[in-house]
Parts: sequence; C-alpha cells; structure tokens
Amino acid sequence: MSARDITTIEEGIRASDDQYTKGSIEEGTTFCTSAKVVLLTQKVIAEAIGTYFLIFIGCGSVAVNKIYGSITFPGVCIAWGLIVMVMVYSVGHISGAHFNPAVTVTFAIFRHFPYKEVPLYILAQLLGSILASGTLYLLFDVHKEDSFGTVPAGSNVQSLVLEFITSFLLMFVISGVATDNRSIGELAGIAIGMTILIDVLVAGPVSGASMNPARSIGPALIMHEYKGLWVYIIGPFLGTIFGGLAYNLIRFTDKPLRELTKTPSFLKSLSRRT
Repeated sequence: MSARDITTIEEGIRASDDQYTKGSIEEGTTFCTSAKVVLLTQKVIAEAIGTYFLIFIGCGSVAVNKIYGSITFPGVCIAWGLIVMVMVYSVGHISGAHFNPAVTVTFAIFRHFPYKEVPLYILAQLLGSILASGTLYLLFDVHKEDSFGTVPAGSNVQSLVLEFITSFLLMFVISGVATDNRSIGELAGIAIGMTILIDVLVAGPVSGASMNPARSIGPALIMHEYKGLWVYIIGPFLGTIFGGLAYNLIRFTDKPLRELTKTPSFLKSLSRRT
C-alpha cells in the first residue's frame, strides 16, 4: 500500500468523524428544540385544563343556583374562590396558573412572561372556557334566563368601573404573591382565591365580577348573549395592567425579607428607632 493510499484512507476517516460529530450536534440541537416544544405544550395543556375547570365549577355554580336555587349567592362566591385556589395549587408550578388573558398580557408587559407564549396561552384559555361552557349548556339544558354569562345589571359604565377595580385588586394581589420573592409563595393560592371570593361578593350582583375576558367570552359564545361584552374585555385588561403597574411602583427591592433582616445594620437601625 502506497503512502498516497494511506493518506486517502486517513482523510476519509477524518471526514467520517467530522460528519458524525456534525450529526450529533444537529441531533442534540433538535432534541433541545423538541424539549422546549414539549415543555410549552405541557404549559398550554395545563392552562386549558385549569381554565376549563375554573369555568365549569364557577359558572356551573351560577347555573345550578339559577336552576335549582340550592347554592345561594354566598355559595357561588365560595365556589369561585375555592376553584381558583385548587387550580393554582394543581398546575401553578407547571404553567403559572394564569387562566386569564388579561393576567397573561400583564405578566408579559412587566417582563414576568415571554411575549412569544402569550398567543398560545390566550388560545388555550379561550378554548378551555368555550369547552366548559358547552359542557354546562349540554348537561343542564340551560335556557336564556338561566344564563351563566356576565351581563351588566346596571349601566355599562358602572360595570366597567367595577370590572376595572376588581381586576386591579386581583392583579395587585397576584403580583405580590407570585412575582415578589419576599412573599410566602405557599400561600399564593389562598390569597388569590380569597381575592376572587371578595371581588365576587361585592361586584357579582352588578357586573358579574368577571375579571377575566375568557370567563365572559366562552359563555357569551355558547349562550349567544353579547350584551355589554366589551365591558368584560376592556375592564379586566385595563384593571390588571394598572394593578401590575401599581405593585411594581411600590416594589423597592428584589431581596427577600430574610436577607434584609439578617444583617447587623438592620438590627442597629431598629434599636436606634426604639
């Protein structure tokens, strides 16, 4: 075998090795991309399921109370608060438990959520709401007078203001317990659920206390009741954005409270104050 043949063989081996290495890198890149797709898919599914049960239980309590009169208005408020709390603890660690297009957009505006995932989250939330509303419509044979949608009881302006205020409070609380690492994260579900409960207690008889465009759009499409629907789109979006802004204005540090209080200077400052 000549030296020229040996050189040709070595070049062929090197070419094969380079091709294998390149293929491995491309395979790894594809794998990473697939992992990201799988993770995003899991988040979207979690949002759809969470929104489905949020609407099924919350709006279901409204429908059952109107048809059978067995739950009462305080019971409806409790149902809304409890289902939000349950679903936050169930899928909050997977998708963040938004269940609300206004919350998703507000998180994105204040850089707590990537913009590129916003459309998928909103689609999942709307899909969950529509499917849950359709399920309720078929199960209970809901008539127009028993509608579980949100329709202003008074003027549109009155309901718009109430939706703004209740959505403001909701996002203010969410920002405090879900985006600030100084808060006690384990209590987030309870805090958010109780906020929903008290919001529904106050605004429920007037505006329906939607605070969530998906909560209003799903039943509106199924029941074909679109009166004042714009109120439940504009009000929650404006309320959550201003609620998130308000909390970010008073957020003075990203350090946890335990880090602030463990320094000697903090103790000295307390002693000087006393």
